[in-house]
Amino acid sequence: MTHTTQTPSDWVVRWAPLVRPGGTVLDLACGYGRHARLFAACGHPVVAADRDAAALATLAGEANIETRVVDLEAQGAPWPFGAARFAGIVVTNYLHRPLFPPLLDALEEGGVLIYETFMAGNERYGKPSNPAFLLRSHELLEQVHGRLAVVAFEQGEVASPRPAVVQRICAVRGGGPRALLPG
Repeated sequence: MTHTTQTPSDWVVRWAPLVRPGGTVLDLACGYGRHARLFAACGHPVVAADRDAAALATLAGEANIETRVVDLEAQGAPWPFGAARFAGIVVTNYLHRPLFPPLLDALEEGGVLIYETFMAGNERYGKPSNPAFLLRSHELLEQVHGRLAVVAFEQGEVASPRPAVVQRICAVRGGGPRALLPG
């Protein structure tokens, strides 16, 4: 999904401080890189990945950001990041269910997953409306169950930045001290 706003998600901004200082962050399906820019500005090396080369080109020359053109949905394609591990992984406004296992495996111990996307019910507000791109109720909790420690979870209607039905989670591999609430 193309991201037209450059304003970082409030959810991502809220939980970004949990990512280990200086740890590498993966911004998956990053679009124009609003979250890549946020983490890079906080001193994190960032891998910004998307299939839209033109969108990624807007990140050219940005300090601390490495861009990768990847088709995350290519049939039979391997996880494009190999054995790399990340201190943080951010996903917003994107869902491709087959990515959950390798995505969770790519978190280092103490690594933070910050995920926010649309869920069932969003179809009444417009796109996305295809069930393939809408989470089921509590689906993010189900995906991380037994693998990550949940720091925060929300689902339901939001009014901003536009009316939508969303689900979001912040979860940490292994818990530990980084699972403490920011502030």
